[in-house]
Amino acid sequence: MNYVDGFVVAVPAAKKDAYLEQAKLAARVFKECGALEVVECWGDDVPEGKVTSFTMAVKRKDEEAVVFSWVKWPSKAAREAGMKKFMEDPRMQDGMKNMPFDGQRMIFGGFQAILETT
Repeated sequence: MNYVDGFVVAVPAAKKDAYLEQAKLAARVFKECGALEVVECWGDDVPEGKVTSFTMAVKRKDEEAVVFSWVKWPSKAAREAGMKKFMEDPRMQDGMKNMPFDGQRMIFGGFQAILETT
């Protein structure tokens, strides 16, 4: 089964284009580093929660949207090697200096796939 890195972040709506450009670059680098798939999703129906929610988890502000994304890898070992290359890539180090969102409010984690359908 594949391995997936998942990410949730709040992005200012005014910086959607800048986010998309950075996401396109990151996707290219992820693929060069062995990722099978990269998906970026801009939230347009993300309800506020009373106990928990995406919006609460990233402390979304009124002018921000929630972005949900994932990177699919062939295995956890491929992810470990690929993520190391990704983080060391100069293109990503430059991009991290000018992120169009507050990286401290990003939620992320690695997940072992247990069911996949196509």
